[in-house]
Amino acid sequence: MKFEICDVDSAHQVKKLFTEVFTKSEGREEGELIGGLASELQEATDPSDIFSFIVKDGDTIVGCIIFTRMTFETPVDAFILSPVAVATDYQRQGLGKKLIRFGLEYMKSKDVELVFTYGDPGFYSKVGFKQISEDIAKAPFKLSQPEGWLAQYLDSDKIRPIEGGSTCVKALSRQIYW
Repeated sequence: MKFEICDVDSAHQVKKLFTEVFTKSEGREEGELIGGLASELQEATDPSDIFSFIVKDGDTIVGCIIFTRMTFETPVDAFILSPVAVATDYQRQGLGKKLIRFGLEYMKSKDVELVFTYGDPGFYSKVGFKQISEDIAKAPFKLSQPEGWLAQYLDSDKIRPIEGGSTCVKALSRQIYW
């Protein structure tokens, strides 16, 4: 398995991966929604506001994670990890965790201070994320599952509160994702 930064030539394969993974786990509508999100993030996000990482088995992309910038009223270099997909036949082998750790190490090397995600606390806690409330950091939209709001400082173990509201990149700026 090879872990690497995702390039623009992989956009079609990445969209296909997200669509297939989410269709199998959540149904066709969710697969199309998240596949479309992955595609829009890659096509419409300013390159300075996105980092994508993949894991390949030979020439086939079997996992992908995408980090996009979050902006707060209080200055902090922050990104959100969303979405994440590992091909169904490759799940439960630790690839997702390894890919996320790979991405987090890269983000840390770029002096990113803080990373958020919105998902399963049981899974994401295994890669250093901690549950937070919106008293610590406001999400850009109303959270349908507040227990899934998670964060990780890359320069410290302590989660420090951030004053004021937040915004995310345009592709994630839809209530349906929150």
